[in-house]
Amino acid sequence: MTDVATLILAAGRGTRFGAAPKLLALLDGKPLVRRAAEAALAARPRPVVAVLGAHADPVEAALVGLNLRLVRNEAYADGLSTSLKKGISALPPGCEAAIVMLGDMPLVSADLIDCLADAFVRAGSKPAAVIPVHAGRRGNPILLNLRLLGEDIAGLQGDRGAGPLLSGRTDLLEVEGDASTTLDIDTPEALAELTTPRM
Repeated sequence: MTDVATLILAAGRGTRFGAAPKLLALLDGKPLVRRAAEAALAARPRPVVAVLGAHADPVEAALVGLNLRLVRNEAYADGLSTSLKKGISALPPGCEAAIVMLGDMPLVSADLIDCLADAFVRAGSKPAAVIPVHAGRRGNPILLNLRLLGEDIAGLQGDRGAGPLLSGRTDLLEVEGDASTTLDIDTPEALAELTTPRM
């Protein structure tokens, strides 16, 4: 699926989690960021680009052996927008869309990632974004149409993702999400309460 790529944003400091790097916290014995990366790699969109920033060296070590394109955002302290732009700049020319994942959402599945990409490809008039919705709430990851939004994303500043760019737009496509799309891990308590689904 060469026209759709995946970005994993894994550059944040995760200050609400405490002193230890949040993305390296273990769930069922595996770092949160590695779980996210493995889900992305099990889906079809390529390439998969991971944007590192805070704790870049240990996060990179947690991803060793995976077929990822790693880029470092030295400006990570300036907010989420810098990581989004850094990741997009690492995509191949002509990439039409990017699925933006957060490294602290460990239960997102490859099936959901493929669902977002498939919905975009099938849409006759390409939407600005494809967004999962669960229990009436929009979640993540989301697919961004880079041809429509690229210039607007380039102008983002501070700790903001693409959300403000989508507000009020009518060319958005919603698809059915699941509980994983509204679950991120911000505190050790949230991680402790989390149990992964058993197949």
